[in-house]
Amino acid sequence: IESPVTARTNEKQPAWFSLLRFALGLILFWKGIVFIRDTELLKLLVQRTGIGVFSENSEVLTFIIAYLTLLCGLFILSGLFTRACCIVQIPIVFIAVFFVNIQRIDKSTFELVLSIIVLILLAFFAIKGSGALSADEFFRTYYKAGTENGNTEKFLEKL
Repeated sequence: IESPVTARTNEKQPAWFSLLRFALGLILFWKGIVFIRDTELLKLLVQRTGIGVFSENSEVLTFIIAYLTLLCGLFILSGLFTRACCIVQIPIVFIAVFFVNIQRIDKSTFELVLSIIVLILLAFFAIKGSGALSADEFFRTYYKAGTENGNTEKFLEKL
């Protein structure tokens, strides 16, 4: 069942929002793969935050961050549970921006800029949702297709 807010939001979004969401998902998915391939680097970055609880639990946090980033990137890429995944990723990227990347600004300005852009996009999609070209919209339309006429055609027209 679709809320009126979600219906209005999805109808008003242009198709290029979906391209932004797709790019955001690819970036997060790529970072998840990088974190999984080099867990020692991620563990070192978690320890360098300077927050005692994070440093003490760096092994567990490394595992959680790596797999959450990979999974959320895949879901955002496909447009499935976009808002929830963005809300899960916001604290992770926020800590990456303000506790990790700012300390390493002399080594890599690109990482800081990319992290800030990702944080802004995560906040944007947490508010706006996945858009018209997404798995969420497809399943919402597919669910209604059996009870109302024309919903599947409406979805296919957006493609």
